[in-house]
Formats: sequence, structure tokens, C-alpha cells
Amino acid sequence: MRHRIELLTRESLADVLEIVNDAARAYRGVIPADRWHEPYMPEEALRAEMAAGVAFWGCTRDRRLAGVMGLQYVQDVALIRHAYTRTATRGSGVGSALLEHLKREARAPLLVGTWKAATWAVRFYEKRGFVLTSESEKERLLKRYWSIPERQVEESVVLRDSGSMV
Repeated sequence: MRHRIELLTRESLADVLEIVNDAARAYRGVIPADRWHEPYMPEEALRAEMAAGVAFWGCTRDRRLAGVMGLQYVQDVALIRHAYTRTATRGSGVGSALLEHLKREARAPLLVGTWKAATWAVRFYEKRGFVLTSESEKERLLKRYWSIPERQVEESVVLRDSGSMV
């Protein structure tokens, strides 16, 4: 099955929210309870991410948006942000297609942060050429390139594209 990938506009906001909040249910009971909230991403938070420069790409499968992945340029790197696949389409290549597209699209070294307890997400990136950074490097990178609470820094990991040096 061929996947169609396109840059999403604000008109896709409801679809992006639906996918993010559907897929994020996998975090419930896995990430620390104080980091979980319902909905996982409220509309105001998504609008703020877009306003901060996160460009969302979408992958369509069977004429329906099946996954989303954001790309945000911060200083001298490109961050993969909010990578989610609709629960019903997991394992169908949607996430891989989006990641490969963003790897081609990026004009700077790629980094991705995720919850350390989300071992499936860490494995996903490692299988596709990303390398887990050390604890000290993770802290340095998260504090330099992300705007997240200290508690989230404690519970996260950072992976870098194996071809990138940051």
C-alpha cells in the first residue's frame, strides 16, 4: 500500500488532534501519572505548537489521515515532534513513511525526544537509524532545544539520527 505524505495546514487541526489523542492512549499507565492528562494534547496546546513553528506532515492511507509527525527547526537542529499513528493503522508502515520523509526534508541534524518508559517508541527510532544519547547529553540537548518542564526532562530520552552530530 502506497502512503501519501503532505504538509498539513490549520484546516487539518481536528484530524491531527484526533490522531494524537488516539495514539497517546498507549502512554496511559506507562508514563508517570503526573505527566498524563486527558486529553493528552488539548487544542490550545496544538495551536501553540504550530505557532512555535512545528510543521505537521500527515500520511494518508486509504484516503484517510493515518499518522502525523511534526518537524521544528530550533537553532541549528531539526526536532521531530509529536509523532503519532492512528491506533488502527499501527504496524502498517505509516510511521516509517513519515519518518523517512522527514529525514529527507530536514535541513539540519535531526533529534527526537520521547518518554523513556515508551520503549516501543525508542525501539522504533533505533530500528530506523537513530541512536540513544547518554544521560548527560540528553539533559544538555533537552534544555537547549526543547521548552519542557524539569519533570519531563527526568522522564525523557533523546535520540539523534546516526548521521548527525550535534
